[in-house]
Amino acid sequence: MHPTATRSEQETNTPPSSEPLISVQGLSVEYAIGGNGFWGHSRGSLRAVEDVSFEIPRGETLGLVGESGSGKTTTGRAVLRKVPLAAGRIVFDGEDITELHGEKLRRYRKRMQLVFQDPYASLNPRKRVFEIVAEPLLVHGVVNRIRDAEPQVRDLLALVGLPPDVLFRYPHAFSGGQRQRIGIARALSLHPDFIVADEPVSALDVSIRAQVVNLLQDLQEQLGLTYLFIAHDLSVVRHISHRIAVMYAGKLVELGLPDQIYDDPKHPYTRALLSAVPVPDPAVEKTRRRIVLSGSVPNLADPPSGCRFHTRCPIAVDRCREEEPPLTQRAPGHQAACWLT
Repeated sequence: MHPTATRSEQETNTPPSSEPLISVQGLSVEYAIGGNGFWGHSRGSLRAVEDVSFEIPRGETLGLVGESGSGKTTTGRAVLRKVPLAAGRIVFDGEDITELHGEKLRRYRKRMQLVFQDPYASLNPRKRVFEIVAEPLLVHGVVNRIRDAEPQVRDLLALVGLPPDVLFRYPHAFSGGQRQRIGIARALSLHPDFIVADEPVSALDVSIRAQVVNLLQDLQEQLGLTYLFIAHDLSVVRHISHRIAVMYAGKLVELGLPDQIYDDPKHPYTRALLSAVPVPDPAVEKTRRRIVLSGSVPNLADPPSGCRFHTRCPIAVDRCREEEPPLTQRAPGHQAACWLT
């Protein structure tokens, strides 16, 4: 899928020159592995994310890609402080929010919102659109009574391209794309600075995806939003992102500008992902070599030694099996974790 841009791709992918709104340093997330039976004790732990670091300047989109189980969603939830951290720091707008709790964290969460993957499951079927979008305003004390929120809700719905007559209808009356627009309106209700979009178009029809992606870009331009855009569709990620991070088995393996990632990938895993993206030109498609990976993502309760990708890598050598490669700079703004490239 190659969305039709509302702005040129060159303009979209030019990083804004500003200080980081979000700075993530050495982020790790660990889950206990449950024991057997009702009273079973933990049988160990699983590091779903390990030592992940990145920055997102204000007004920029960082695209986060990788296979299912690579840790993308966990990373997004950790940045929002929805899951506890095993290690690392999160700095938001210059303040360390890693240890914030209670009312202080609640105040920051007004500025950090989430757009969910599934527009069918993320909206309460028993509530009307007005109640769904107005609820954050009531919960955070922006309005004292829900009916006072009607003018703001109408404005939000108009902002995401929905007519005012949807206000008192229920979610079942809408298509997937319309439901996702309602979810976006809800996320915008508290005027956030930062939004984690967790695969926001993967559950939509191909014909609708471009519309939602273009809406997110237009909102970013109008409101100065900063996005962490999680996806597995690499063509969508290239279209919307200013920078792209590639995750494998809980770790970042490559980070760079879209042109660097797509035109000159350094990590074998990134090359394999890109080789699976179809090109809408039969002549070009015939000349491309598909890199088919064997096996599956390793068990993070017992990760392999050395580079985590070596068990599937077509060019791995002994050093890859013994030593873990650090994420190092290969060109200005381009980092990769591989001994051989």
